[in-house]
Parts: sequence; C-alpha cells; structure tokens
Amino acid sequence: MSSVFKALSDPTRRRVLELLRQQAMSAGELAEHFEFSKPTMSAHFAVLKEAGLVEAEKHGKQVIYRLKMSVLEDALLGFAKTFGLSVQPEVAGADLTSSKEKTKS
Repeated sequence: MSSVFKALSDPTRRRVLELLRQQAMSAGELAEHFEFSKPTMSAHFAVLKEAGLVEAEKHGKQVIYRLKMSVLEDALLGFAKTFGLSVQPEVAGADLTSSKEKTKS
C-alpha cells in the first residue's frame, strides 16, 4: 500500500491517473499534457507501474497505459479502515462514515 501512496503523492502522477480515467493513452499522448522531458515522464510512469496503478501494453513502437482502478480502490479502502471508516457501497458516491457515527444511528 505504501507504493500506492508514494505514487499518489506527486501531482503529476495524480494528473496522469486523471487522464487515464477518461481513456487509455499512449506515453506520447500523456506526455503532451506536461512540459517535462521524456525521461522524467518515463520515471513517473515507472512509479505508477510499480505501484500497480497502471498497466502498460506495447503496441508496435507505442506503449499504451491503462488505469487499474481496483488497485486504487483497494488502497483507499485499506486506508479508510485504518482510521475506523467503513464504506457503504449502497450509498451513491461510496460515502465514508466513521464506525462510531454508525453505532450512534
């Protein structure tokens, strides 16, 4: 889980995930949204891959990145449980409510 939060700690990597949430994109398409060198972007992609947040698939000379939502969801759920929060999936927007608040209801 720490590798996921390390990956999420950087605003550039969070922006990459936002872009991939819309659709799978090539490394070049993603890089167009930033003013970084290719090696810098490659380093960001490597951190995201290492954390399991994205998967990369080679198509000819292009690398296509896809978001792996399940890894992000698992990390966030684990983090919420650490603080005594539980997810109520039946509530739209996956509302997080404290366990103590639930027992008061």
